[in-house]
Amino acid sequence: MNLNDKQRKAVEYKNGPLLIIAGAGSGKTRTLTARVIRFINEGIHPKKILAITFTNKAAKQMLERITSSLTPPHTKEIPFVGTFHSLGVRMLKKHAVLFKRTSDFSIFDDDDASRLIKHIIKRHTVSEAVTIPAVKRAIATYKHTLLPVEEIENEEIRALVTLYEKELQENNAFDFGDLIEKPVRLLQNHPLVLKEWQQKFSHILVDEYQDVNTAQYHFVRLLGDAHRNVTAVGDDAQAIYGWRHADFRNFFRFEKDWPESKVLALEQNYRSSKNIIYAASELIKHNTVQKEKNLWTENPDGPLIDVIGLKNQEQEAESLVSGIFDIRSKTPHSRIAILYRTNAQSRAIEQAFIQADLPYHIFGGVKFYDRKEIKDIIACLRFASNPKDSISKERIRKAFLKAPADRLLRELPERAQTQTLLEIINFIIVDSFFFDRLQKKFGNAQERIENVDELIAYAGTFKTLAEFLEQVSLLQTTDKPSKTTQKNKLPVELMTIHMAKGLEFDVVFIVGCAEGLMPHKMSYRTLAELEEERRLMYVAMTRAKEKLYILFYSIPSRFLYELPPELTSFNATDARVNDLPDEDIIYIDE
Repeated sequence: MNLNDKQRKAVEYKNGPLLIIAGAGSGKTRTLTARVIRFINEGIHPKKILAITFTNKAAKQMLERITSSLTPPHTKEIPFVGTFHSLGVRMLKKHAVLFKRTSDFSIFDDDDASRLIKHIIKRHTVSEAVTIPAVKRAIATYKHTLLPVEEIENEEIRALVTLYEKELQENNAFDFGDLIEKPVRLLQNHPLVLKEWQQKFSHILVDEYQDVNTAQYHFVRLLGDAHRNVTAVGDDAQAIYGWRHADFRNFFRFEKDWPESKVLALEQNYRSSKNIIYAASELIKHNTVQKEKNLWTENPDGPLIDVIGLKNQEQEAESLVSGIFDIRSKTPHSRIAILYRTNAQSRAIEQAFIQADLPYHIFGGVKFYDRKEIKDIIACLRFASNPKDSISKERIRKAFLKAPADRLLRELPERAQTQTLLEIINFIIVDSFFFDRLQKKFGNAQERIENVDELIAYAGTFKTLAEFLEQVSLLQTTDKPSKTTQKNKLPVELMTIHMAKGLEFDVVFIVGCAEGLMPHKMSYRTLAELEEERRLMYVAMTRAKEKLYILFYSIPSRFLYELPPELTSFNATDARVNDLPDEDIIYIDE
């Protein structure tokens, strides 16, 4: 396995705690895999090695690399390579009795947990503020952060969480959060069990260490405390999951937790051009909390980064179509990705692609007009236009509570005769308490509300309900595989920046780089939130190998002013380039 000097040092470092600061595209997986192989080749029994990844896909890839590189007699046994959750399942199966379960327990997924909470709420009188998402958030918080149930502030929710835990036990089940929280409690409260598992693994390696939450952090600390052969790999500049309870401060605690630790930085990037790497590095330097590193590459300079300012979303989408057709005409096999901050941004892009017969794929998400909240409102509008539409009528009956559904079915056809399109949509949302229902039913209610807001904004460009429905119907009818999606036609990948983590593409378009979107308006409350948004921008930029485009409309993102001007080609004829927001809008919570 070919390694550079820094990678080799990390691989060959002997026993003891090791922190590997792995910059974007620096070959961290290769290094981690090579370190496991070295341990085995030097006599460490494979069963004594624990390698933890964050996804099953990453674990599978890593295990395949390890097994293909081993030589006899080391090929008969393999190390444990898997996620925190898969390790947790193994531990709980062995010690299920300590949680009053049997080893054939069920694992409740998100939907199972929601249904269980719903049944519990139905049996008890609770206030309006106690919703399924609110209870699930409380459960996630106490399990991911190891907060005692007794410290949940809301008394009603605390009681429901206690009942939820009791119901899980009676169902001989654990939920997904239990697969880490319960093993940590096990290790904390049962010294003999702790000793057993500490002796089981003499060498522990953890990937993406910047993304561990409090429970995962203690999991590693407890298991590794006996032998202290812990290797942690990560990049604080790519910590973007704070909203999922990840705490990148754990990354900075490593040297304090393991005072004898060695720290090595992988700084050579093998993915991107010099211009992309230098620009991203200059951007992230504006963060105040980070590990010092100097990312560099031997790759060519590459073209300048195109920063393009446009009038609105529609013009941005048209620019994407034009740019992609141009790229495809020159390099038809280029892998192209369009990255955005929120899922709602896909609407205009999808629409432009459908009209241009340009193949695309929503990576890890649902197409805009297939999203439930959008389909519900469209069903109402179709029924308003055509009261004989039995399919839309049936959806309204299923999607809304009985009283609001009756009112909608009774009044929508009449309102369609006298009201504007936006007035009809307003009636649907207000009369059915649509947003309140989203808040009560879904943990990602804010994202769904943003989708509806995007639909409303688009509807505002039409004069009549009929024109709007005709356009939506045409889009849905033509949004299917066509002649252009045949052989040798790679679809353009559309995804949120969060979904793009760990991926790479020849060409990347980052869209909507405007204030309120990037950084997102919800991140204006604290400096920590703003810095996570900057890390998100850094992750987006470093997905690009050869060419990077950054598009914006309205007020340009403050992050664009942090890019070295000599590395960008700036074209913003129609944009408000002089409207950089005042920093005073950032409220710093020290």
